[in-house]
Amino acid sequence: MALALLAGATVQSLVGLGLGLVSAPVITLVEPRLMPELMLWLAFALPFLTLANEREDIDWHGLGWSLPSRIAGTAVGVVAVTTLEPRLLGVAVGAMVLVAVALTWRTVVVPLTRTSLVVAGAVSGVTGTATSIGGPPLALLYQHQPPRTIRTTLAVYFMVGAALSLAGLGLAGQLDLHTLLLALLLAPVLGVGAVLGRVLRPRLPEARVRAVVLVVCASSALVLLVRSLT
Repeated sequence: MALALLAGATVQSLVGLGLGLVSAPVITLVEPRLMPELMLWLAFALPFLTLANEREDIDWHGLGWSLPSRIAGTAVGVVAVTTLEPRLLGVAVGAMVLVAVALTWRTVVVPLTRTSLVVAGAVSGVTGTATSIGGPPLALLYQHQPPRTIRTTLAVYFMVGAALSLAGLGLAGQLDLHTLLLALLLAPVLGVGAVLGRVLRPRLPEARVRAVVLVVCASSALVLLVRSLT
């Protein structure tokens, strides 16, 4: 689990998301009962490391529209966790993200508007709470923005979003002390990954960042699909 978190934190430090992509499948295989709670605790912690070095390019206007709708999405996600079949939910989310990536890769440009931000925030709230993979909806929306804006805006969004999801799961009685202690034990690994990401960042040209973001989103969807189907 530590090695998976190290790889995921490095990828997220590079392009703004990726912790769940690498870590969630491994943690699910090792101990499914830790999901999604463990990933949410770690997704809450990692953005602090990103924002400690980069804060100037945060899109506060976009966050002002996407975060409130995340609250409504979180409520729906909590209901989904407690009532729906996890396998069916994972398949639906994975397929949705793959379609979105395919559409935006070449042909469709989704404008960064109030409406799109609200929709992306709500969808991310549902998927992040129910499957621990909530980054792709907002990342797809920000894929044409400068890399620093993507990283810092998503960092704030993940931090607040994970806190909301944890609060919702806590109210539903889905949190436990053992998982929190395990998250604290694994947290230093995130710091190493954040440092590695900063070291590797100069080797990733800005023109390639959008392609990497789309690849990470598509990979997240494929991992979720495989995890749900198998």
